[in-house]
Amino acid sequence: MTQVDRCGTIRGDRCADGEGPITMEEIIVRFDGDGAGIGGLTWGQQQVFAAMLELGSSLGLGGVVPVTDGRTVEDFAEELRFFMSRYGALRTLLRFDEDGGVTQEVFGSGETTLLVLEENDAGDAAEELLATWRARTFDYAHEWPIRMAVVRRDGVVTHAIVLICHAATDLGGILVMMKELAERDPVTGAALTPYAGMQPLDLVAAQLQPPARRTTEKAMRYWEEHLRAVPAARFAPPVDRGEPRFHRVIWSSRAMFLASERLAARLGVDGAAVLLAAFAAGFGRVTGITPFVAQAIIGNRFRPGLGGVVGAITQNGLCVLDVADLTAGEAIERARAASMTASKYGYYEPDARRRLLDAIERDRGETFDLACFYNDRRIQLPEAGAHEATDEELRAALAASAEVPVELPLPFFNEKLMVNIDDVPGTAQVTTEVDTRYLSLADLRAMLRQMEAFTVEAALDPTAPTGVAPYAGASR
Repeated sequence: MTQVDRCGTIRGDRCADGEGPITMEEIIVRFDGDGAGIGGLTWGQQQVFAAMLELGSSLGLGGVVPVTDGRTVEDFAEELRFFMSRYGALRTLLRFDEDGGVTQEVFGSGETTLLVLEENDAGDAAEELLATWRARTFDYAHEWPIRMAVVRRDGVVTHAIVLICHAATDLGGILVMMKELAERDPVTGAALTPYAGMQPLDLVAAQLQPPARRTTEKAMRYWEEHLRAVPAARFAPPVDRGEPRFHRVIWSSRAMFLASERLAARLGVDGAAVLLAAFAAGFGRVTGITPFVAQAIIGNRFRPGLGGVVGAITQNGLCVLDVADLTAGEAIERARAASMTASKYGYYEPDARRRLLDAIERDRGETFDLACFYNDRRIQLPEAGAHEATDEELRAALAASAEVPVELPLPFFNEKLMVNIDDVPGTAQVTTEVDTRYLSLADLRAMLRQMEAFTVEAALDPTAPTGVAPYAGASR
């Protein structure tokens, strides 16, 4: 079933001979699966791999999970075998030609390794290994796009560590993996049903067919209609303010969460639409720039045939939203419609969008700025109506709003503003990344406070104005 070999250490001062606090073994895991062959990249892979190269990061997805159910090293080896055998995306290596082209090779069989860290003291082996893995890009041509390890202490597995290269899958794909892992036969560990998703090369083939081309054509008509109508700039001209250029600020607001859920219940909309409207209103109040134009991250698993795919199918949708001179309720309704439309036209061939942007920039004689992003990355939205906060509860919750104390300068950020809604129960946690040459840290913090203010004001009175004036052609 498994073969065990000794290997080196994860740090020079931690010996693999049993004398240090950690020893490490490799469990060789052999696998075989369907869908082998060579082909191009899927649309989602093309988009995320370009971002990975620009950032110099594999944008790994995963983390450390405590193990409390008694699973053994052998159990995790079989889980890794299950993943590798079932999902072609994890059996894929990238191939690079001399002209810069990228293809992928999906293997029908092979072997990988499960690392076992034997921890002899109460250390942080799991978190240390995860940090090491995150800092080291995957070797795309030679390394399988999943790294998996377990920590064992006194013969008992205490933690599992998994990191998956973003070119292999996205968060939605990982949720499919977890669901299907839980649905295995409890005795044999085998899948009870065949894999229903498309393997990578099947999806590539489908994206070359006439229906997919028509989907791209419709999406490009939508993008062109809006991009030719809105201002080219999203921000004021760059200014070096003498502060760290790339920064992360995280804001946590229980009040914004309660207000968004109350609005969702009373207006009959999704809470996600409320927070999108809050971003548009906060951005407009602080910068004076309207309409709000952002690229929204679209999961695409609502599309026929893509729900069960383990692969990178997330793409950028175009969200155009004018909230000037409206009531808050009207702005939220516009946000709902804008979000749905962005999702509808967020699936396309990336080269077609690049050609469109080049053409628009040539015609307008100016560079078009799409470096503002929005990503509601919550896995499961709260159930509407579970608890509708009172006015007093909303106002009282404002006192607890605060920055999460992990604010960091970033070594690099390839956009100008990214606003993420995090998956933290019971609060609206907003993680922002910013290029301070385009939006100062003071203005970023003001925008977060205005997002909260808009949401609470709207919950107290949906007929309240958004506080955003029509764009006057100037900004801060």
